[in-house]
Amino acid sequence: MAWRGVMILALAGLGAAAPDRQLRAAEALQTQAEASGPAVSVMAVESTVFARTILVTGSLIARQELLVSPQIEGHRVREILAEEGDRVTEGQILARLADDTLKAQFAQLEANLVRADASIAQARSRIADAEADRKLAEAAFARVKELMKSGTTSRSVYDEREAAAGTAAAAVTLAQDGLRVAQADKTQIEAQIRESQLRLSFTEIKAPAEGIISRRTAKIGALASAIADPLFRIIAKGEIEVDAEVPEIYLPRIAIDQNASIEVTGLEPRSGKVRLISPEVDPATRLGRVRIFIGDDESLRVGSFARAKIDTGARQALSVPATAILNRDEGATVKVVKEGRVETRKVSVGMRSNGTAEIVDGLREGELVVVRSGMLLRDGDAVRPVLPDATTVSEAR
Repeated sequence: MAWRGVMILALAGLGAAAPDRQLRAAEALQTQAEASGPAVSVMAVESTVFARTILVTGSLIARQELLVSPQIEGHRVREILAEEGDRVTEGQILARLADDTLKAQFAQLEANLVRADASIAQARSRIADAEADRKLAEAAFARVKELMKSGTTSRSVYDEREAAAGTAAAAVTLAQDGLRVAQADKTQIEAQIRESQLRLSFTEIKAPAEGIISRRTAKIGALASAIADPLFRIIAKGEIEVDAEVPEIYLPRIAIDQNASIEVTGLEPRSGKVRLISPEVDPATRLGRVRIFIGDDESLRVGSFARAKIDTGARQALSVPATAILNRDEGATVKVVKEGRVETRKVSVGMRSNGTAEIVDGLREGELVVVRSGMLLRDGDAVRPVLPDATTVSEAR
């Protein structure tokens, strides 16, 4: 309204002597102001790299979870040596079970082994005696056979010596069989001892691999059982990943080893990579699943909610501010300023990112668009385009 002030001052200076000239000057000033039009903020259509990302949500899980359960039944937990959050190594003892009964059984088996050794020694002694008797009997039978040829002995004596030799040979066989039985008994007892030693070793609950204990259910005095909840849960190597849900329409754009940015409440963003894409889609929800590997990070907690942006590629395209686009029933439009006049242009919009929108069709690079589409501008309106640095386009050029 500055031109009105100028007009009033002019009228006051000229007085009533020249009312027609004052009126013409005021009209000329008003025409000039109207011709220049209102100032509008514009931006040039420019070429921009658009990163194609897919936003997914899910929970943090262990890449591989190890379940530690007892390998023997019926024994109570006597000692706990590890707690949740502890980083453990492979073979580290996490807890001990009561082993008194197993130790008693082991001592009994050791005693049985001593008896088995004694039985073997006795069997060998019997074999030696039987071998000596067999040799005597065979020698006596040999003499009788010579006498029988010369006719100096009777048939009954011959038969008696022959039977004695056979009995002595059978006694040797029997003694040898006794040795084999004693040796078999010893082998069985040794196997039982190894089994007992193995069962004793199972009373020490050990970590199957390196990792971080995420949960402990073991309690001193509780009866350990393989069919109950595991005594410990371990995050193998401490490696964490995101188990996320993805709408099925986006699954074809996701590939193994694509980069991703992960956000967890209260923590700085993490980077990760797509490790696994499920081959199934839930028919009820139409959602698939992907696993995004993060790695060993002690600040992450299994079960936490996480968001991830998966980078599925980038492309060069024309862009305008997202506020420049007006969506109507007939489609998206923008206001283009051409030679100081407003022109409505239909456009095809692609991706949106960081307050900008991709223009697939309808604009050329370098054209000026009105930054805010909601301004009350009509086709053909005269405007003064102003760039973001508050200078008019003509001044900027």
